[in-house]
Amino acid sequence: MTILCSAILGASAAIAAQGNDSAATYPQRPVRFVIGFTPGGQPDLTARLLAVKLTESLGQQVVIENRPGAGGTIGTKIVAEATPDGHTLLSVSSSYVITPSIYAKLPYDPKRDLAGITTTASAPYVLVVSNALGVKTVQDLVAAAKAKPGQLNFASAGVGSGLHLAAEVFVAAAQIQAAHIPYKGVGEALTDTIAGRTQFVVTPPPTLGTVVKDGKLRALAVTGKQRSATYPDVPTMSESGFPGYEWYAWAGMLAPSRTPRAIVEKLNRHIHAALAMADIRQRYAAMGSEPAPRSPEEFDRMIASEMARIAAIARKAGIRAE
Repeated sequence: MTILCSAILGASAAIAAQGNDSAATYPQRPVRFVIGFTPGGQPDLTARLLAVKLTESLGQQVVIENRPGAGGTIGTKIVAEATPDGHTLLSVSSSYVITPSIYAKLPYDPKRDLAGITTTASAPYVLVVSNALGVKTVQDLVAAAKAKPGQLNFASAGVGSGLHLAAEVFVAAAQIQAAHIPYKGVGEALTDTIAGRTQFVVTPPPTLGTVVKDGKLRALAVTGKQRSATYPDVPTMSESGFPGYEWYAWAGMLAPSRTPRAIVEKLNRHIHAALAMADIRQRYAAMGSEPAPRSPEEFDRMIASEMARIAAIARKAGIRAE
């Protein structure tokens, strides 16, 4: 038994030393941030800001690769199957914890194939409407929907996206009928809502840019506990007659699960250092978001908890991928 234990401990020490050696020389080539959505969403925007900082601190170019489609699962599969050496990472949104509940079969196992590095951002959502609808409050929107059952449409960044779930929860709470129009990304969803082809979207502030301030869309409510510093005159959903309605978007970074722990921890340190920089915090604040650093272990626990919560919501709303 003593010999066996010594052998196990020796093997573990060798693996740990190998991981430390790989971290010391990491990265050895450009690092890819894969994003499963079109440019403009929260995981894309936060990844682009971090890519600049990590290019400087890691000493290798960090490049962005958008691979949209199927609720983010196409990009996720690419990273799940990538060589686990830290050179291919996944920038995710909260939709990552939604897809397991709405897709009958995924081309990867979220509990087995990917592991957390850190969360990078957090923000409440904003309910915005087309100016063509002519409503000024959440209650106006509810009244318009009830006056024309099933004739209003809401846009999302795809079936199973955070935008989709956030809007479905609102539709259920308001007891209205509205058709879901999925797009490949938030940019397309906002464009059609501005044009009046869809009537409303529930989306994180970072995705909105200046469209609300420019008057292209009207913000009716934010989904956080408190009003947003970005939209101080916009009431919360609770203030608008929907107490308890809270919904947050978050972004985070994942790696293939077999990535050496030392590399994961190195990435965690470098990302946290970037998130603490004053210019990054200012850019986040301008987008209506804030840095949200976590340890890899905390992020993994959060993912497991959110998957369980979303599964219950998806079952109740009957949401399944088409």
